[in-house]
Amino acid sequence: MDNFDDKYALNGKFLVATDALADDEIFSRAVVYICSHTSRGAMGVIINKPLTQYTFSDLTMQLPLQSYEKLNAINLYTGGPLEQVRGMVLHSTDYMKDGTIEVGNGIAISSTTEIIADIAFDHGPDDKLVALGYSFWQPKQLEAEIYNNDWLIVEGNKKLLFHTPDSDKWQRAVDELGINFSHFVNQTGHA
Repeated sequence: MDNFDDKYALNGKFLVATDALADDEIFSRAVVYICSHTSRGAMGVIINKPLTQYTFSDLTMQLPLQSYEKLNAINLYTGGPLEQVRGMVLHSTDYMKDGTIEVGNGIAISSTTEIIADIAFDHGPDDKLVALGYSFWQPKQLEAEIYNNDWLIVEGNKKLLFHTPDSDKWQRAVDELGINFSHFVNQTGHA
């Protein structure tokens, strides 16, 4: 029997890594936007870790485009440890095509080659974040990590996702909680 309660789903929220993940190469100080959270697990995209070894142009070179001149230059992010060759685009809902899934609060996700091409030629969404790969948690895995104080939960919003410098996203997410993170104790203790 499935005891997952949809009212506790984290769709459209941010996960903010605590110091418990400080030694994790991928998730240390990560902010993850949760796209799907169901009884089958959770899927999200890291939003604050720009890639340095690949560019958006490198990604578009994999597409059968008519021209590679005058392509938009945008940042490319590490979305997570899985399928790091797959482009995942978090974007505003002014762009909705087949294959686009609306997450909520004016934010959607697409992973088609069409959106990559549209972004390349400035026909895509107004707000966008293009990542390679994604993060996935097995059923009850994310809940256990939250219970163990690995993650804090913050309401998702477009300002933090699209309009905050990458180097500030983690701290701004923590600030939205209204807590002094330096006082956050990294130990499990539940009342």
